[in-house]
Amino acid sequence: MKRRNFLKNSTLSTAGLITAPILASCQEDKKASILPNEGGKAIIPIAICTWNFMNATAKAWEVLDKGGSALDAVEQGVMVEEADLSNETVGNGGRPDRDGNVTLDACIMDKDGNCGAVLCMENIEHPISVARKVMEDTPHVMLAGKGAEQFAYEKGFPKVNLLTEKAKKDWLAWKETSKYETIINIENHDTIGMLAIDKNGDIAGACTTSGMGYKMAGRVGDSPIIGAGLFVDNEVGAATATGVGEEVVRTVGSFLIVELMRQGKSPQEACEEGVKRIMAKNKGRKDFQIGFIAINKKGETGGYCVHPGFSYRSYSEEGHFDKKPESFYQ
Repeated sequence: MKRRNFLKNSTLSTAGLITAPILASCQEDKKASILPNEGGKAIIPIAICTWNFMNATAKAWEVLDKGGSALDAVEQGVMVEEADLSNETVGNGGRPDRDGNVTLDACIMDKDGNCGAVLCMENIEHPISVARKVMEDTPHVMLAGKGAEQFAYEKGFPKVNLLTEKAKKDWLAWKETSKYETIINIENHDTIGMLAIDKNGDIAGACTTSGMGYKMAGRVGDSPIIGAGLFVDNEVGAATATGVGEEVVRTVGSFLIVELMRQGKSPQEACEEGVKRIMAKNKGRKDFQIGFIAINKKGETGGYCVHPGFSYRSYSEEGHFDKKPESFYQ
């Protein structure tokens, strides 16, 4: 159940509180507030994602090209990576925490501002789909740990052993040194965040990860946090993040970027400002990576990162591209 429907059913059950004329007036006001980029180029369906996950954007585009919704596109797109055992930073086969447990985080957000998230969930291959169930079937936004896992079973998701033999072998080797890396680049890319606009001009986003490899048990980064790892405002645009989540959380990075676009900045300008805000709080620090991508209501995109090495994938009628944005450090 969507949160707004739950609240409506529980608090507005008395008849006559809101009259039809008032509702009609509110609806007209809402229509007038949408599409701040009037006069711009025509909106085209498009999907973008962090890193060069070409199979994920291809799947998302398949949905969009058939007239599907942006919400379905981002969910099905990131599910490709959640099921890819060769991807050691998302879903099944992801790197475990330092205790050897694979814990997954994900969130999803639709055009109406509805959202759902799961945190630190084990034994479920597709956390993004569980997050969508949280959004659509409960009055809540987040479920965590065993509660999220139990909810998934109740919704029919099968139990899956997420620790592959390779991931287990790598974890045992890591225990010999217990070195904790925070530089995240193409060699060990982590989160997949995906944003899409469908044929109706509606925007949705999804973000999913197994988190930082060999993290402390219970650690959660920015990925499942609405406003940090992902934010969507259908009147303006959307943004998502990848990299060291603690720094993204401290600046509420994705929300910041969307608000900068609301104020008139392009997606590129907004992403650059988002990274610069983080670096202003970390003067001289170079031992971490963060990348942002964003899209506005017109379908324009942008990206920026702390270090070279980050890229993002874009799929639209114009083609399927791997884009390498500029970085704060050269």
